[in-house]
Amino acid sequence: MVRRHRKRSRKYLGSRSHGGGNAKNRRGKGSKGGKGFGGGHKHKWSRMVKLDHFGVHGFAPINKEHVEVLNLGDITRKIENGKIKEKEGKYFFDFEGKILGSGKISEPVVVKAKAFSKNAVEKIKQAGGEARINGEKNAA
Repeated sequence: MVRRHRKRSRKYLGSRSHGGGNAKNRRGKGSKGGKGFGGGHKHKWSRMVKLDHFGVHGFAPINKEHVEVLNLGDITRKIENGKIKEKEGKYFFDFEGKILGSGKISEPVVVKAKAFSKNAVEKIKQAGGEARINGEKNAA
């Protein structure tokens, strides 16, 4: 394949310093401008900002565990698409996360999940279903 650009090192062939000024420059640790983060608030400041040395800024939740969420409207869609099967006149659905109350639900569904919002529990009960927290036998 044809190379469109020449290697940059080609233009320095035959020169002693390769664009570094005096032949003594770029030798040893003195040319680094300090050890570690030395000069971080002076001549290495742009590198400190660019590499985000100071860490993550902004909102960080106290509970770092990621919890999956699902809305009631999504459960209704799963029923309509036939992904949740009906047994004894009710639908049974297990979920390893939290159920939120957004959307409408008209079918009686027994939902098992880690947690529920208040609105979700009310809507599930109005539709004739049950909201069960995983591990518990009674309705939430």
